[in-house]
Amino acid sequence: MLSPLTHDDPAAVATYRLLARLGSGGMGTVYLARTPGGRTVALKTVHARLATDPAFRSRFRLETDAARIIGARHGAAVVDADPLAETPWLATEYVLGPPLDDAVTLGGPLPEPTVRALGAALAGALAQLHSSDVVHRDLKPSNVLVTAYGPKIIDFGIARAAGDDHLTRTGAAAGTPAFMSPEQASGEEHTAAGDVFALAGVLVFAATGHGPFGTGSPADLLYRVRYAEPDLTGVPEALVPLLTACLSKDPSSRPTTATLTEHLHDGHGDFADHLPPLLLADIARRATDVWLHSPRRLPAPAESATTATVPSAPVSRRRALVLGGGSLLGLAGAGAGMWAWAGSRGDAGSNPPAAGPTAIPATTASDGAPRALWRGEHLDREESITPLLAGDVVGFAETVSFRALDTRNGTELWTDSLPEPYQITTDGTRFYASDGPGDGPPVLRIRTLAPRTGKETAPLIELKGFEGSQFGTSLLAASGGRLFAASLVGRQTDDSERGRHLLAVDLRTGKEIWRQPLTSHNARPLLSRLVGDLLVLGRNSDDLESFDLQARDVRTGRRLWQRSLPLKDSIYFRPGQLATDERHVYLGGDRLRALRLADGAVAWEHGTGSAFGMPAVSGGLVHANEAGRGLVVVSADKGAARWEEAPSGRSLSPDLHSVPVVGTKYVYVPVLGGLSAVDRTTHRSDFVFPTDATRYVVDGARARILGAGPSSVVAVPLA
Repeated sequence: MLSPLTHDDPAAVATYRLLARLGSGGMGTVYLARTPGGRTVALKTVHARLATDPAFRSRFRLETDAARIIGARHGAAVVDADPLAETPWLATEYVLGPPLDDAVTLGGPLPEPTVRALGAALAGALAQLHSSDVVHRDLKPSNVLVTAYGPKIIDFGIARAAGDDHLTRTGAAAGTPAFMSPEQASGEEHTAAGDVFALAGVLVFAATGHGPFGTGSPADLLYRVRYAEPDLTGVPEALVPLLTACLSKDPSSRPTTATLTEHLHDGHGDFADHLPPLLLADIARRATDVWLHSPRRLPAPAESATTATVPSAPVSRRRALVLGGGSLLGLAGAGAGMWAWAGSRGDAGSNPPAAGPTAIPATTASDGAPRALWRGEHLDREESITPLLAGDVVGFAETVSFRALDTRNGTELWTDSLPEPYQITTDGTRFYASDGPGDGPPVLRIRTLAPRTGKETAPLIELKGFEGSQFGTSLLAASGGRLFAASLVGRQTDDSERGRHLLAVDLRTGKEIWRQPLTSHNARPLLSRLVGDLLVLGRNSDDLESFDLQARDVRTGRRLWQRSLPLKDSIYFRPGQLATDERHVYLGGDRLRALRLADGAVAWEHGTGSAFGMPAVSGGLVHANEAGRGLVVVSADKGAARWEEAPSGRSLSPDLHSVPVVGTKYVYVPVLGGLSAVDRTTHRSDFVFPTDATRYVVDGARARILGAGPSSVVAVPLA
């Protein structure tokens, strides 16, 4: 939760003494700080490159004003701020309570009395906001902090005065698809009734653990928000009529916040009386942790100059319908919440980079962890694609852009604009990017890009009739002069997923080789892997309850087999993470499984009654994280146990959604907070390299692990 200060963090900001880092990202850095009188606050400093933008300063002031309107009872109280300072800063109360999504993860769906108390308090908070003609526009579980005295709404980065949309067009996000109102999803005016719609979604999540419109890609979610009926499975029967009314597609049919308060409030006891004991204990623990924390500062990296902690690289543009807040108060107010947790996963000793990554000598930290070879800023909260390698160049998707870096030193070589991160792939020697016109006859255009310059090295390929514009095409893989994609036939419509086809293109002639219809209608990304003459594809089922796996003949596109495995957690699978060898494809879930590539039949299963993460296969062994245990290693041929991670004396939480990296000396195992280096001889973790990276590749020289996370990219020495 709390990370040490870096060597170049200031000792104080104004009169506030800095104690620890809570998080750092593209907008700035948030610190745990104390006033001279001993009050603990969350203090945000803004990166200097943003401070020079007048529109950003305006949003900063409006965000602060919105937080002051909602006040200390319903929000993170603004203690102090100086938006006119050379480096703007903001201090809010340090909220002692988890975000609602963490609270549900901790103890499961909340009981009905808790949901009612939560809903009544949030309705009152929105009523206060709306009374000043301000709408929040991004109410979601991670923006609700649960304290013993009531919930607090944070993150006013896209809040605005009703009817005023000027500032939202200068880079701030327009909401989070899973909790948007239909009118917001359609680009129309989001009024107070839209906040009521979002509040109902938050209460459905609190009561069931799932949102009213499920999970999936932005396109999939936006379609369901606009046209599908909400899924209220698991909602207490007495709440169904009220939440159904709130989730009406017609804003005029939704109840007011006053009506919600009247129907939800039971009139008994304090808010804390309605909270489950486990949640109350977590709130108490957070309060204790703040006062037991001992401030410390990391030493300066060897041979590095002390520089200001301010990135100067420009912020990547945001897709309006994809990203949530990223706002100042969202980061500062959630001192003990999600932003702090996300920040704690990053390298506590990192120095946010100047323009491009910063070269850092690979000296050794106190626990034996090597320092990053280089690191850089990253803006990819969706964690869209795995890093792409082409020779000695690694490419990273960043919302609507693609950045190519030298694998050896992190030098930025070039950038390219992309409508969607999924619209780029590589064959290991070149990058291939797709796009298309936004209007007129649909055309899929494919460019071939040199890895070190980004310049086009082959004639532009144009395939008429395929939708190449935003959300229309996903490039899956390329090899042997062929490129494989999933693309819409015809112009995108509300039911366009039914027109999506698999497509093979000859990169030498620019001609279509084959096309085959895709039977799945959801917009979840396809995971793909080329194995000999097979194109192996994986994707969530339409109901998101299982994982559909299939193999296609690369010469014809003919489907050879398809299997469905019960695997809800596959919604967290990321592109590039199918594990295969010449015989099997390997999957995690409720057990480790190997499916035969020849026919899709289950070759073996290992374990039961547990949860296994995404596996990696190397040297005839399958390596995977197991919940509550750590790394387990089994044979690839029969699934027989070979060894498992031994206790190391440190507290480690396995990350089941990232793939281990197998080196010569170590298996680098994803844990919450970084990569744990498990010695292949002693089977113990020697150190943890702190990073927020979630997707990894190894460079061609097998000297570096290249990682990408939602806020940073990094190169780690491979041993």
